[in-house]
Parts: sequence; structure tokens; C-alpha cells
Amino acid sequence: MPILHVRNVPEELYDRIKKQAAESNRSISAEVITLLKRAISDFSQSQDQILDQIRRRRFFHPSEAGAPDSLTLLKEDRAR
Repeated sequence: MPILHVRNVPEELYDRIKKQAAESNRSISAEVITLLKRAISDFSQSQDQILDQIRRRRFFHPSEAGAPDSLTLLKEDRAR
């Protein structure tokens, strides 16, 4: 299994990881691995979600959803 060494970890960050590891009954190494897995999972999941939203918006037509078109909105605004 590969070994990962990280240098120059800020003391505040190290203390937070150490505290979180103790609360989870894990070693610091196990806690770092858990945090890295979670971060990578969240990152890739959020990218997929963003891409799905972009794809859905490409084919969204407000008029089909019952929204008024911009000309109607301008006329209503000017009539006030």
C-alpha cells in the first residue's frame, strides 16, 4: 500500500484532525484517509450534479413551464 507524507501541515489544522480522530476513535492516519475519501467523493459528486443541472438547463424552455415571456413582462411593467 502506498505511503503519503505531508509536510508543513499548519499546527491548527493538525490539532483539529487530531481532535477529530480522537472523537472518532481513530488514529490520525485513519482520520486523514477518511477525510480524503470524503473530500474526493464530495468533489466528484458535486461536479456530476453541476453537469447534470447544466444539461437540464440547455433544454429548458420557460414558456413550456408556464412562465411568461420577456415581452409580456415588459408590457406589464410599463403598464404600472
